[in-house]
Amino acid sequence: MLILAATPIGNLSDASARLRELLAHSEHIAAEDTRTLKQLASALGIRLNARLYSLHEHSDAERTALLVEVARDHNLVVVSDAGMPTISDPGYQLVRDCAQAGIEVISAPGPSAVISALAVSGLPTDRFTFEGFMPRKDGERRTLFEQLLREQRTMIFFESPHRLLESLQAAVAVFGADRKASVSRELT
Repeated sequence: MLILAATPIGNLSDASARLRELLAHSEHIAAEDTRTLKQLASALGIRLNARLYSLHEHSDAERTALLVEVARDHNLVVVSDAGMPTISDPGYQLVRDCAQAGIEVISAPGPSAVISALAVSGLPTDRFTFEGFMPRKDGERRTLFEQLLREQRTMIFFESPHRLLESLQAAVAVFGADRKASVSRELT
């Protein structure tokens, strides 16, 4: 079985009892960064006894195939550095391959930057779209915004702090200064 387990996105108190139990008792854990996982476990007072596997954006098909086999025979917990695995984080390919192999995939839900940012934004929450990380280059960002010009739903984007100003300027240039926006950081 494959278990996607959400980790805190800032405040350690957001670590669920289920996440704590999974970390303390699992035999196999795949993590975006095993060093970050070890730091989280230590901060939570948990001693990891699991075999750890790295699963990041550069993981190859061979690594994914290995993890599918682990999930076929054992419970494999997957965590990202913060929030829900596979949401703009590694793991999508693994989930897809496990599902195709008939391996059960479940979640241990918890913190999500996407939903937290939406909830505190003051923007409409009844319909929204998540666009993930914006392109790094200005021209590609503007092209993305132009493709979304007619989108009426609240749009959620991820952006790094050092590109935020340029991205907001590009958004204003395409969407206009009257389009409402919210910027969220350190959500918990």
